[in-house]
Amino acid sequence: MKRVCVTGAGGYIASWVVKLLLSKGYMVHGTVRDPCDEKKNGHLKKLEDAEERLQLFKADLLDYEDLCAAFAGCNGVLHIASPVPGRHVPNPQVELLDPAILGTQNVLNACLKTKVEKVVVVSSGSAVLLNPEWPANQEMDESCWTDIEYAKSIEQWYAVSKTIAEIEALEYAKRDDLTVITVCPALVIGPMLQSTINSTSLLLLSYMKAIRTDNSERPLVDVRDLSEAILLVFENPESKGRYICSACSYRTREFVAKMKSIFTEKSGRALLNSKKLLDLGWNYRPLEESIVDTVKNFEEAGLLEKGKPFPSTLRF
Repeated sequence: MKRVCVTGAGGYIASWVVKLLLSKGYMVHGTVRDPCDEKKNGHLKKLEDAEERLQLFKADLLDYEDLCAAFAGCNGVLHIASPVPGRHVPNPQVELLDPAILGTQNVLNACLKTKVEKVVVVSSGSAVLLNPEWPANQEMDESCWTDIEYAKSIEQWYAVSKTIAEIEALEYAKRDDLTVITVCPALVIGPMLQSTINSTSLLLLSYMKAIRTDNSERPLVDVRDLSEAILLVFENPESKGRYICSACSYRTREFVAKMKSIFTEKSGRALLNSKKLLDLGWNYRPLEESIVDTVKNFEEAGLLEKGKPFPSTLRF
């Protein structure tokens, strides 16, 4: 039976990955800051087969020995843990750059020491999107990278941290005997397993409540489809390098209209191109399914009033 470790197991994406791994019969190790914190990690213990096949480890990304203990005996590591900031980051070096970059270095070093066979590093679409030199009407594929200096100039520190960490992860694979795959997801939407709301779900909720009124264009992917993609690139021996994971792109106005009417036509343009991942065998669900399931999840969590998911007036 294969044994896999998921870093940041209690988080939004990682929780769905843990659930998927358990459903596929894996033995799962999960790193969390405090295994006894029921508010943050209690939902993991309630997953089907968790009692028999899930073991949580107290670990910090900046503690190499913690990671070695969690990875021991594992065939693979799915590195998902990474800080996601609010809008203002007073100290980007401490809050974002060190955990993302040094944390990824520690993960890879620990994988090498514990003889892990394959690592999937979950990067971000933000490591792709901020490239002012990319042709305006051309979809961004895996060859497109965020311009680090440009991202710094506009203080997009999350993008800086994810881009540097991903570059270093792929370079690490060239130097050492370790297979490293990276996945760059679009903005992740869909229902939550955890009890505390995450940043992308909060963004979606702000659309539903008409709190946020920008009209930015954003690429999107359902958290369950992303989980499938992460497992696909881990299991498929043909996977290599970098993969963009994106289903579609919408502007805020289009997306709110979609939420209100659940119409079926696709967006006319995709910001990110997932052809490489689709060619590997990935598929994704219709956006309306993601919206319906998310609204139901928000209602059950008390974040939205049942039967009234949208405000009567939307202003942009």
